[in-house]
Amino acid sequence: MRIIFSKIITSALILPALVVFTSSCSKDNSTGKTVTATTPDPPKTKPRPTYTLAWSDEFNGPAIDPAIWSMETGSLGVNNEKEYYQASNATIESGNLVITAKKENVGGMSYTSARMNTNGKFSTTYGRVEAKIKMPLGKGFWPAFWMLGSNINTVSWPRCGEIDIMEHVNDDNLVYGTMHWQAGAGHTQYGEKTTTTTPGDYHIYAVEWDTDEIRWYIDDTLFVTGNIKDNVNETNAFHLPFFIILNFAVGGDFPNQPVDESLLPAKMYVDYVRVYQAK
Repeated sequence: MRIIFSKIITSALILPALVVFTSSCSKDNSTGKTVTATTPDPPKTKPRPTYTLAWSDEFNGPAIDPAIWSMETGSLGVNNEKEYYQASNATIESGNLVITAKKENVGGMSYTSARMNTNGKFSTTYGRVEAKIKMPLGKGFWPAFWMLGSNINTVSWPRCGEIDIMEHVNDDNLVYGTMHWQAGAGHTQYGEKTTTTTPGDYHIYAVEWDTDEIRWYIDDTLFVTGNIKDNVNETNAFHLPFFIILNFAVGGDFPNQPVDESLLPAKMYVDYVRVYQAK
C-alpha cells in the first residue's frame, strides 16, 4: 500500500513568553485524536555547536539529480489540496530549483505543481538542515520545506515524526515552524509562527537538531525551540533518521482561501539545501 505523506498545522503550545496559535487545518490522522504538547523548558544557556557540511544539493546541474531526489506524482488526497503533482513542474533555472504551480486540469485536479523527497536516498539524524528559499505569495499558496521520519513506511504517520522547517500560506508575512509526533494514541504538535518582513525574498530557513532540542531559525534568528531531551512527552521519534521534502501545495485546509488564479503560474525558488553535522 502506498503511504501518503501528509502535512498540516493545527495548533501549538509555545515555550514561555510565547503564545498558542491555531489554524483551521487538520492533518491526515488515522488515530482520530489531536493533542497539544506540553514539554518542559529547554536549556536556556546551551551554546550553539560548530558545524561542518555533510551533504548538499546546490542545484547547479542541468536537471534535478535523480540520485538525490524522488518525484512524487498524482493527487495525494490529503488536506483538501487542489494540486496534481508531476515531475515536469520542477526544473533547474540559473542555479535554482524552481517548483512551478500552474492552472491546468490534470487527473481531475484544477492545478499542477511538484513535490520531491530524499526518502531512501538521503537521511540524517541531528545536525543543521537549511535551505535558501524565495517563496511565492498569493491566496491559496502553500510552499513548504520539511522532513519526515525515514521509518514512515513501517510505523506510519504521526509515529514516524515530522519536522516542518518552513511553511508559508497565502500572502501574509507569517512563517511556521512545527514538530509533529505521536504521544499515546494521539497526534501531537509543538511549534510557533513568526514574521518576516519580506517573505517573497530569499531567506535561509533552518533547524538545528541535537539530542536535547530542535531549534528553528530564519536568517540565523531563533524563533522557537522544541525540547526532546530524554524522550520527554514521547518524543523518541526525533532521535531517528529523517529525510527531506520540498513541495508547493495549492489550496487546502491550511491556506483556507480560494486560490488567486491571477497569480498563476507561480514559482517557488530554492537556491540550495544543505545538511551539516556538529563537530
